[in-house]
Amino acid sequence: MNIFENVMLPVILIFVSGYIFKVKTQISIKPLSTMAIYLLLPFLVFQTFYKYSINSKFVTIIIVTSIILILLIIMGVAFSRFWSLDSNERDAFLLSICFPNSGNFGIPIIMFAFGSKELQYGMVIMIFHNILMGTVGIYVASDKSSGVKEALKNIFKQPMNYVILPAIILNKCNIVVPNFLMKSVDLIGNATIPIIMLVLGMQLADIHLKRVDWRTAGWASLFRLVISPLIAYFIATVLMLSHSMMVVLVLMAAMPSAANTTLYAIEFDKKPQYVSICTLVSTIFSVVTITMILNWMI
Repeated sequence: MNIFENVMLPVILIFVSGYIFKVKTQISIKPLSTMAIYLLLPFLVFQTFYKYSINSKFVTIIIVTSIILILLIIMGVAFSRFWSLDSNERDAFLLSICFPNSGNFGIPIIMFAFGSKELQYGMVIMIFHNILMGTVGIYVASDKSSGVKEALKNIFKQPMNYVILPAIILNKCNIVVPNFLMKSVDLIGNATIPIIMLVLGMQLADIHLKRVDWRTAGWASLFRLVISPLIAYFIATVLMLSHSMMVVLVLMAAMPSAANTTLYAIEFDKKPQYVSICTLVSTIFSVVTITMILNWMI
């Protein structure tokens, strides 16, 4: 109940607010998702990389997180072929299973359940997930049957990918950004996640429940909430990682689908209704699965 009240309920209420707003106003979602991707996300990414140090544990986390992603992609593609999904359905399925909500969902849970040491691991994972979302996520969302060139072009169009290196350099060189600039960055960066969640809630208002493929949506939640943390646990066991790092890796791998995936699905027209419902369903069921994982691993 504490996890539900302190973490889940605020998230659900934001979704509901976006849903009600869309029903009442019938406002277009596309301009808002475009603003979030091309204007708001760069500020959040810069804020994250500038404020949080990247330590020696980063390499281990990169390896484990990359292996998890690769295995999920392989399994997701195999699943898509088994169910004879078309390219758009496959890409929407991959968006739903490959990218966890490690920022506005994973970090609060790590903070709530553990101490500062585990939170440092969680921040590194969140940082790397941001990189993966801005590259692999964009590639999957924008991949067209016409070829790879267009998908790669879309990756280089993303402003967030151009703020990562400057932010890391400023961080490592201890260069202080003027206070008046950081105030602007912080204001916009702090607004990004709530706006993304509101957009997701608005997208849910356009969902026609009878048209949702509940079969694959259920499988997507299973991949995201069960199979992904099991993969993380197996890899961490094989690599004999410390218990604290293992717990954080498994928990972060068990997070529901990232809200950002809905933005990419809207922007590149990759079954946004399906991706939205997968995000919502996985978020709701994560109350049970994350509680079980916490009870198991603590």
